[in-house]
Amino acid sequence: MLMLGIFVVLLVLICINVPIAIALAVAGVIGLVAVEGTSAIVTIALDMYAGSTKFSLIAIPMFVLAGAIMNAGGITDRLINFVSALIGFVRGGLAMVNIGVSLFFAEISGSAVADVAAMGSILIPQMKKRGYSAPFAAAVTSSSASLAIIIPPSIPMILYAASSNTSVEQLFVAGVVPGLLGAAGLMGVAYAFARRYNLPTEEAFNWRELRHTFVDALPAFALPVIILGGIFGGFVTATEAAGLAVIAALLVSAWYRNIDLKHLRRAMLDGGMQTAVVMLLVAASVLIGGFLTRAQIPQQLAEGILAVTAQQWMILLILNFFFLVVGFFLHSAAAIILVVPIVIPLINAAGIDPVHFGLVVTLNLAIGQQTPPVASVLITSCAVARANIWAVSKVNIWFILVLLAVLLLCTYVPSVPLFLVEYFYR
Repeated sequence: MLMLGIFVVLLVLICINVPIAIALAVAGVIGLVAVEGTSAIVTIALDMYAGSTKFSLIAIPMFVLAGAIMNAGGITDRLINFVSALIGFVRGGLAMVNIGVSLFFAEISGSAVADVAAMGSILIPQMKKRGYSAPFAAAVTSSSASLAIIIPPSIPMILYAASSNTSVEQLFVAGVVPGLLGAAGLMGVAYAFARRYNLPTEEAFNWRELRHTFVDALPAFALPVIILGGIFGGFVTATEAAGLAVIAALLVSAWYRNIDLKHLRRAMLDGGMQTAVVMLLVAASVLIGGFLTRAQIPQQLAEGILAVTAQQWMILLILNFFFLVVGFFLHSAAAIILVVPIVIPLINAAGIDPVHFGLVVTLNLAIGQQTPPVASVLITSCAVARANIWAVSKVNIWFILVLLAVLLLCTYVPSVPLFLVEYFYR
């Protein structure tokens, strides 16, 4: 009954447009006072501070900053030129260039919204100029940007690791294969659209142009080598890799000598605000998490579901459906912070690998970024393309089906995401 009352308070606050972080904090304080009395208020500030200063969370602003430097330093333009020379000759090649560059940019920023803002502002106008419809251009950009939270580094994976005491490095490794599968599927859908609507090809394939763009982009290729090579090789932690990513992005931008300081300042401010929102959510989650722990809600949930079924596939089906619904209404960071601490005891009791489950959660929330009413990534893409969100959604449904297929594959064939984890760490 107490949990229902706290949930109603949280829902009412969100419905009257109170920021989610504030709503979580208020609900958490009410719950703590109800369980422990007013004495619980004494340590609230200290608990929130301790929860938001975990070492692993430092990676979030660092990866956001690395992405901002990368975009302002001319690195993105060179990546676009290389990918265009590599696959631009295919019908609908500019759509595939969009997906391919998102695949690379995802390895630096870890943020889908940052991916849309960086890539969309460059590629969507070009796609519209070349005869692509605004809804199609927005759908391709939006769906491919969600690879940013599947492919390492991933901000939602960092938050999940902090919420569940799971290895963030193993989560990053688990995301590689699903991310590549997702990119291949999205390219397949884009090609089908290109054939159906006779979308244009870019320049004919030219070995000389490919070699030239490859050499020009070669310093940029050092960025994922440093980040992923350092993590996979066990030389650095994910947090240390984030710091190295910033240094490497600065060095590569200095090599190209065309960094846009005005653009960099704006991107850094945007990244700072994005990080502040996430950190406030993390701090607020400590309070709601403290209430849930003291009220034994996660344990009661685990006992209730296990009383109905102990089959792993059925539990995963229930949780998949639950996270898909949650993704409709909550930002990915808020969903992880609010829900993961509740379901982790169930995952442990059912014998499900927490790294495997972390990838399942991330894929669900990647889909949630594409589904209204919240759909933060889709809305950003629509704003850049100046396209109606419902017109874009009609096209985007085909790309969402690809992400759903990857989700089901990774859910019920755990070896797909976990075989690299087994190879490197177990």
